[in-house]
Amino acid sequence: MDEIFFIAIRGFGLGAAFAAIALSLNVIYRATHILNFAQGGMFVLGGLLGVQFSEGGYGTVHWIIGLLVSGAAMGVLMAIQGAVTLWPLRHSAEQQSWLITTLSVSIIISALLLLTLGPWSSEFAGRVPSFGLFGMLTPMPYLVLPILAAICFIGLAIFYRQSLTGLALSAMSQDLEAAAAAGLRVRRLQVLSFAIGGIVVGTAGYAAAPIISIAPEAGIRYVISGFVVAVVGGIGNMTGALISGPVIGVIAVLATYQLGGQFQGLVTTIILTLILLLRPGGLFGAHSARRV
Repeated sequence: MDEIFFIAIRGFGLGAAFAAIALSLNVIYRATHILNFAQGGMFVLGGLLGVQFSEGGYGTVHWIIGLLVSGAAMGVLMAIQGAVTLWPLRHSAEQQSWLITTLSVSIIISALLLLTLGPWSSEFAGRVPSFGLFGMLTPMPYLVLPILAAICFIGLAIFYRQSLTGLALSAMSQDLEAAAAAGLRVRRLQVLSFAIGGIVVGTAGYAAAPIISIAPEAGIRYVISGFVVAVVGGIGNMTGALISGPVIGVIAVLATYQLGGQFQGLVTTIILTLILLLRPGGLFGAHSARRV
């Protein structure tokens, strides 16, 4: 029974990190119809900033300042990446140059991490507090990450429904061409969506620093996990991402526990394949009609 609680708690926390990556993927996809494969690298960079601010320990004032710095830094970095990615597209994702651009950024981040860290992982040096649940002590990031994912979800929901900028981004998610024809500053709003995605993934990577692998090759693994969560929940569906993340996380930890870590990626890939075969729109996706 203890093993079940262990898998559930750790899987829920890890899945919340996947959910945050999926949320950031969805923010960008809704505004641009682009899947940013550099998100995993940005997540790892956020974790690297977490290591740099780890001296004061997890959850301290020093750590909270670092959290804000990480979110802002990843927001600026991804806004620049978004401007470069969008520059040749003219508001449309029909051209495929975005695929090359986002993959190139991911490779560049991995190469820079390899030059900086070498082939090894960077470790969180400060003290990581634990909380007790079902008679076992669990590192605090497994509690902080679900809270952070929920805050991001609620914040994005309020932003999309209550602010003019959020309503404009929602309109773009419905019909990009119509939004451009209506006079919305599409390119500026799309760059903003990259910045928002950077804030989400930067803070999530920072908070997850003690429990994730901060290594040059880790970015691709995390973006694949976030992509699987986004597809299972329905691409562009925020509720689907928030709910699917912990589910995928529990399954991934269960696969690691029962089969070994080398099978974790295989299991999530099988889930992705089954979802694409049985329900291509995702569990929470819905068919939409386009008004012309």
